[in-house]
Amino acid sequence: MENYTPANPQLWSGRPSEDQQYVHEKVVAVNLREAATSPSKKSFSILGYACDEGVARNRGRVGAYHGPDHIKKALGPMPNHLPQKYQLFDMGSVVCIGDDLEGAQKSLTETVRVILSQKSFPIVLGGGHDIAYGHFKGIRNHFGPDKKIGIINFDAHFDLRDNGGIPTSGTPFHQIATEAQTNGEAFHYLCLGIRQDANPKVLFETAQHTGSKFILQSEFTLYNLKKVNKKLQKFLDEVDLVYVTLDLDGFASAYAPGVSAPSPFGFSPDIVLECLNTIIASKKLTALDIAEYNPTYDIDGITAKLAAGLLHHSIHRLSGK
Repeated sequence: MENYTPANPQLWSGRPSEDQQYVHEKVVAVNLREAATSPSKKSFSILGYACDEGVARNRGRVGAYHGPDHIKKALGPMPNHLPQKYQLFDMGSVVCIGDDLEGAQKSLTETVRVILSQKSFPIVLGGGHDIAYGHFKGIRNHFGPDKKIGIINFDAHFDLRDNGGIPTSGTPFHQIATEAQTNGEAFHYLCLGIRQDANPKVLFETAQHTGSKFILQSEFTLYNLKKVNKKLQKFLDEVDLVYVTLDLDGFASAYAPGVSAPSPFGFSPDIVLECLNTIIASKKLTALDIAEYNPTYDIDGITAKLAAGLLHHSIHRLSGK
């Protein structure tokens, strides 16, 4: 696979201990070109998606190409509370060569499929939100059309743009919806944190046309948790499996300044953590990714720490901790 970079063990560092007290000591670096991993039934596989070509095409701030490595660096020093039986792999990164976004998405699809075939849980780090198309296709290719796969997107944007069939960071869910319609399949999509100042009228119309569900940012608050959870639970009950994608530009810029499209009018981490708890409790969460981290514009690494904190919370919840 030409557009692939093996895992770099040097990204994982922190305090030393004798019994894996920190995440960096738990991680096993993998080179997919050399040998397949043999994960246990309890494992997480972290894969980078080094690509911001989709962001450039969508007229956003480029820099997300470097996001995966910075998130790994932020996660490494954090405490490890995973049970001993759980394995944590760094699978390296799929990279976008030049402007070949389509090639990167294709490679991401196949790599995610391989991870799932090994009974491991894929965690993909972006990279632009075009990550979602390749990630979802990998899940779909593994499980097949008989499973109802629900997409839950924490985001300020629908990312349902058409763009004349040319993929960007703003088109992934339109691509998925179009292919679902072509194949006679249902499209299950819930977007949490939608902002009216971030989506033109046509995208609200597209959301209605595709049967997309959403909660506006003004309603997506901890104060409104009961209503949010009710809508979230209804969506969970309608699907067999869940794929979660966390777009960091949905967070208020006080929490996430280092993103492709920042805004002070975003949501806060507390409501996201509560929703993740509900999703994980459903036992349907199958894959997760983080999109749009742009280290070029980060301040004191706060956005990287947010991304790493979300991952840290998720893997420990998934492991029962």
